Amino acid sequence: MEYNPSDHPRASTIFLSKSQTDVREKRKSLYINHHNPGQVRRKYSSCSTIFLDDSTVSQPNLKYTIKCVALAIYYHIKNREVDGRMVIDIFDEKLHPLTKSEIPPDYEKHDPEQKQIYRFVRTLFSAAQLTAECAIVYLERLLTYAEIDICPVNWKRIVLGAILLASKVWDDQAVWNVDYCQILKDITVEDMNELERQFLELLQFNINVPSSVYAKYYFDLRSMAEANNLSFPLEPLNREKAQKLEAISRLCDDVYKDLRKKAKKRSVSADNLSVVRWCPAIIS
Repeated sequence: MEYNPSDHPRASTIFLSKSQTDVREKRKSLYINHHNPGQVRRKYSSCSTIFLDDSTVSQPNLKYTIKCVALAIYYHIKNREVDGRMVIDIFDEKLHPLTKSEIPPDYEKHDPEQKQIYRFVRTLFSAAQLTAECAIVYLERLLTYAEIDICPVNWKRIVLGAILLASKVWDDQAVWNVDYCQILKDITVEDMNELERQFLELLQFNINVPSSVYAKYYFDLRSMAEANNLSFPLEPLNREKAQKLEAISRLCDDVYKDLRKKAKKRSVSADNLSVVRWCPAIIS
């Protein structure tokens, strides 16, 4: 567990390492062909213009972060263990289908496309209204704790369980299990309850996500997006946005100074203690 990325900020995220193989192949192909028609022209800052996106750690861009999460899930499925691992029954879509439509017999042999994963994740996140990185943290924690792989037959229910848990832990107004039944019309509340219960048991009820781990997943998602030419939209820095950034920086600076003052008071408080000296007394 020392190298579990969902618990320790220094451990590399699993999806980033799984995406690097494809990224190297893309760069090799780009080097050989000397041209990439699908590559978007990148905007660079200059002395006169500074380009920034509207995504931050505290307020990420939901649309593009969902695209990053879908891409991370795609790499998890594509570069899973070759020999395969056990599929836990509660996540098996053949045993617990999300729709009434018949599942093809060779369902587990066809990896989902990135667009298919994005549509499914976007549908759930649009209802839950939470930051996307939280779900990928719980997803990787499940894969590590339960020692399973995400594959075509279980990816939907694993993603559903991760989003369900993240919405309850991180969102102030959590989405109830019955609300997901309004999104996925053919699923029952009892199935959702059982999915949540077993998901928590497999996580050993460890739902704590330190801020350092959260930040690591956010920046790793951005790194993966940049390597795959999935860049966040850049806009020139205008006066209004600059004033907002300055106000946020000033607020953070004030909070930091206040914390330092409190820490300093606590550190010198022992010097102000009066020492009680005991003197021998003779009682006649």
